[in-house]
Amino acid sequence: MQRGTARALFELLSSMRFAISLLTVLSIASVIGTVVRQNEPFNAYLNQFGPFWFPVFETLGLYSVYNAPWFVVILAFLVVSTSLCIARQSAPMLREMRHFREHARAASLRQFSHQDSFAPAHAGEAAVARVQAYLARAGFRFRTDARSDGVLVAAKQGSAGRAGYFLAHGAIVLICVGGLLDGDLPLKLQMWLGGKQATSGNQLIADIPASARLGTGNPSFRGNIFIPEGRAANIAVLSVGDGILLQELPFTIALKTFHIDHYENGMPKRFASDIVVTDAETGASFERTIEVNKPFEYRGIALYQSSFDDGGSLLKLSAHSLLPGLAGTLMTLEAAVGDTLQLSHPSVRYALELTDFKAFNVEDMSTGDAAADARGMEKLQQHLGSGAKAPSPRDMRNIGPSYTFKLRDEAGQAREFQNYMLPIQQGERWFLYAGVRGAQSEPFRYMRLPLDEDGKVETWFALHQLVLGPAGRAELAGRFAARSFGNDAASAPMRAALAQTAEHTLTLFADKGYESVGKFLEQTVPAAEQERAADVFVKILQGVAWEAWLMARERAGLPVLELTPARATYVNDSIAALSDSLFYGAPVYLQLTAYEQRQATVLQATRSPGQPLVYLGSLLLVLGVFAMLYIRERRLFVLLKPNEALVALSSNRKAMDVDETFQRHAAGLRAALGAAPAAITPSDPARDS
Repeated sequence: MQRGTARALFELLSSMRFAISLLTVLSIASVIGTVVRQNEPFNAYLNQFGPFWFPVFETLGLYSVYNAPWFVVILAFLVVSTSLCIARQSAPMLREMRHFREHARAASLRQFSHQDSFAPAHAGEAAVARVQAYLARAGFRFRTDARSDGVLVAAKQGSAGRAGYFLAHGAIVLICVGGLLDGDLPLKLQMWLGGKQATSGNQLIADIPASARLGTGNPSFRGNIFIPEGRAANIAVLSVGDGILLQELPFTIALKTFHIDHYENGMPKRFASDIVVTDAETGASFERTIEVNKPFEYRGIALYQSSFDDGGSLLKLSAHSLLPGLAGTLMTLEAAVGDTLQLSHPSVRYALELTDFKAFNVEDMSTGDAAADARGMEKLQQHLGSGAKAPSPRDMRNIGPSYTFKLRDEAGQAREFQNYMLPIQQGERWFLYAGVRGAQSEPFRYMRLPLDEDGKVETWFALHQLVLGPAGRAELAGRFAARSFGNDAASAPMRAALAQTAEHTLTLFADKGYESVGKFLEQTVPAAEQERAADVFVKILQGVAWEAWLMARERAGLPVLELTPARATYVNDSIAALSDSLFYGAPVYLQLTAYEQRQATVLQATRSPGQPLVYLGSLLLVLGVFAMLYIRERRLFVLLKPNEALVALSSNRKAMDVDETFQRHAAGLRAALGAAPAAITPSDPARDS
């Protein structure tokens, strides 16, 4: 490289503009890292940003900004730039801190914006001694230079403020180096040079190869430890892109008890873990309790209470048939979360995979739109206060336990389901919620099973078999027609026609619910008549469903009901649930009847060799900024001539108190030299030398 090019490169890297540009880019990246949640599963990002932006943001490394290669490179360049800037400015700044400028000329001093001259009453060595005594009392350090035009006493104070430059810039270097040590750089180096590579997380720990395992000597890492109650672990899981690495720990952690306290609405208030730590080398064991914001450190590894999860809760389930013609409870099951079992029934051939259980689900159950109804001052107050303030009152309630599971067919295709154990109130009605989705990137779509006036869901299952089952379709349609027109001979033709229409409607509805009825109307009825025809079909479905309810009660030996508005609403809700059940994608509804909860803790294990550097750098940064802002350098020059004393003051920064400081020192020197006091009126601000 030519000398000119090397010099230009050095000037660029050591320039303040280059360092500020790097800091600006890092600041923008930090904002992105704050807005976009980091190190989440890729499925979550795909669901949030969609198939177009997901690969773009993945390429840019926005899902792990602080470990992205470009971020690490910029951080490294900032270390180099700041270090070169310190090296470049150290010599001249140290020289300036030591120099008193005792050779300043009289003509130069008269150009200062703060300068004054007067006739002293004392001269010679007596005048010099008086000036030196005053400067010593005022806290100045000084040097004296005797020359042909007089004696110059050059004084200064506050030069230590320039040390703030070294402290602040050195702090930036320390913080950046600490960030590099605690970031992904050591891990990347092991993957590049040590043959380590991430593996899929969908496998047993025993099956994970050695290439995906890191030894206890790994200098820097951050991973999660999942420990169910009564079990132990000595491995942390590190997320790397869409894969994982296993980090071995020099000790074993056993979870004795997991504690969790809740607020009245069910939200977690406090959770903590009682653990037993056993050293792998010495075998010594001791107990500790880890809480949120109260970590525990051992062997250079800090353990934080990160979150909690299910630890294999035992669930009891009842499988209600959703297959037309197959009624009742097909089987009862008992299994733990994490288990996979086969549904043992001739008509149902699925593998059941229990994936999660939550004893508490806190949701916003508010339904009113207070923002739309607000007027006057209320509407104005919605825009005041915190930016996190909700536009309408929130009704946070615990809606009870839920569990998620997958049903996998013989071809290996699976759907994910989420069922709630307790009914959820909507207005004056109660429903059991059952969610389904085809992929994790999709939100759950819920089927709402209505409860009857006795709070039971069995009535809906009876309607399901009668309305959607082909066996009793003709009987149900005939009973509906007879109830509508009576059994007399005169109405026989109309009764037969209505029965035929009702049976055809049931056949259509049993295919794809409202969707198949709508398609039939679009294909057979003119557009102008479709709305009226749809109303007729809806009334037929309502009448048939009511007749099915009566038929079910008759078969159960229960008394006949009278139609009321509340029961009519239940019929409408039941028809909607029947239509939704055709898209549920499962042959059974698995109702959670009982559970035995088993908790698990999620601890974060962190080894951070750069943490002391970051703390030290933060302290130095505070001291450096304080020194640069609050320690002001003042240089005071007193040139003593036989018949004149010239006083000049310079400051490294303009401030409001410079005028007052100069006037005070000029008055003090006048008094020290026995000159008459005089008002000092500084000239217009000009350059200080």
